[in-house]
Amino acid sequence: WAIVNERDEIGSDLVPDYMTSVQENGFYGWPYSYFGQHVDTRAQPQRPDLVEKAIKPDYALSSHVAPLGLFFYQADNMPQYRGGAFVSEHGSWNRTPLNGYQVVWVKFENGKPVGLPQPVVTGFLTDDQKQVRGLPVGLAADRQGGLLIADDAGNTVWRVSAK
Repeated sequence: WAIVNERDEIGSDLVPDYMTSVQENGFYGWPYSYFGQHVDTRAQPQRPDLVEKAIKPDYALSSHVAPLGLFFYQADNMPQYRGGAFVSEHGSWNRTPLNGYQVVWVKFENGKPVGLPQPVVTGFLTDDQKQVRGLPVGLAADRQGGLLIADDAGNTVWRVSAK
């Protein structure tokens, strides 16, 4: 599995960043198409032969959230998250309104992501969107099963665990 920061400068709601399974020799469109076979006319010369082969990603996040961390949780500390994936959304720099600035959890069933991403850790951006309090990046678990979140704006590692 991989997370991808899709392209910019097509609009605030395009293109969704995504999470996808990685297929050997798979082609995911760059730079000729996005999110499968949606042609990016900015790429010249055009390559319809490659666009035709472009694989649609498994799971859309949201546009311009800048996912930088992906961690499949297998610990016992927070059993409600076991088997799913945490994704750190570093946050947008060119979207109005701003988007991301949180850690979400994606449920998996039968090896595939399902449902909407659930915000787990928020508050990295003020409600008025004028101040960034943090930018979540790397994710891991400690020996007790707490979720560790590296914050490259606050120069901090946050720990989230059950009571």
